[in-house]
Amino acid sequence: MGPKRSRDGAMKETKPEKADQAASPFMPMFEGFRAELDEHHDRRERIIKASRDITAASKKMHNLHTSKGNAQYWETIESQYRHIAGDVQGLNAFRYPQITGGNQEFMEALSFHHYLETQTLISYDASKERIAVMSGSAGAVLLTPEDYILGIFDMVGELMRFSITAMATNGKLPAGKVKKEAKAKQEEAEDAADEMDVDEQAPEEEEEARTVLSDLRALRLQLEMLEPGGGKFGADVRKKADVMRECVDKVEKALYGLTVRGTERPKGWVPDVREERRPEVESY
Repeated sequence: MGPKRSRDGAMKETKPEKADQAASPFMPMFEGFRAELDEHHDRRERIIKASRDITAASKKMHNLHTSKGNAQYWETIESQYRHIAGDVQGLNAFRYPQITGGNQEFMEALSFHHYLETQTLISYDASKERIAVMSGSAGAVLLTPEDYILGIFDMVGELMRFSITAMATNGKLPAGKVKKEAKAKQEEAEDAADEMDVDEQAPEEEEEARTVLSDLRALRLQLEMLEPGGGKFGADVRKKADVMRECVDKVEKALYGLTVRGTERPKGWVPDVREERRPEVESY
């Protein structure tokens, strides 16, 4: 700064401000915090976007019941898991719950297609391994037991829609293939009886094919035995359990209607699965 005139008119040199004053020792620390927060927000946005893309691709898979038709959606899901795998390792696996929506929707699609191919329920360990493979070398994206269970609840709705569509199209409830092992066992028993000179034994009855409804009932029984406790997970389970029961009831009502009055229905008739309430009777 230059000289400054005093009140008496004399020129007075002012002292320069402390331009070279040392920076605060806390500044590097706050700059580190700022960089960490920026990185956190960027990572969070990547996970949110990936979760939305996984959800969208998984929903589209529900409409196609063949692995070949779903190839593009599998690739999309795998690319998104690989994209964020490095962001959710270590403590970050529990820091970003935004991925849970994508995980649940993927579990719904994965378990549904696994059932269509094998008529079995995919296990939690097999589901984790599937996501680990899709995550690539950066590390596995965590699939929590909660996301697995909630995804299975949602899968019941897909089985309900699949069953009702099949009944409307084919006029019967989807069922697995009958195991034809009884005949072979009978022949073996007859050969053994001839060799041992014993009375012929009655042949074993063939095992009946399991239907989707029988599997839905078994799954409903197991899910109703679950005790989720409190918190958000408990609230989600109780809410989805009500929907799950309604889905199984709809398949039962559709099958009853098809069995009792199926011959009266025109070809392509879709069972009415809406909840029907009997009118209240006025008391006298």
